[in-house]
Amino acid sequence: MAWCIGRTEALSDPLAARRKALAKLRALEQVDDPESLVVPILIDAILMAESYRGARHEISFLSELTRSVDALIRELNAAEKAKEWAESLE
Repeated sequence: MAWCIGRTEALSDPLAARRKALAKLRALEQVDDPESLVVPILIDAILMAESYRGARHEISFLSELTRSVDALIRELNAAEKAKEWAESLE
């Protein structure tokens, strides 16, 4: 995957990492049914945060959250490429 926010980037400059993520999420308007992608990720993120609160063990569904985020990024990348392609035809 070409687009990512690395751990070092997220930890060293969280505000810039958030801006980068928000810029990527702006493409959600171009994705068919964005709610079906975003809502499960938000639910997983809430559960992850709640289950990790005060715990010092690995979160069992972190890999699922990672897969969900990866799927969202793939959809956003595809939407951006489609937009670029459409603009090149104009």
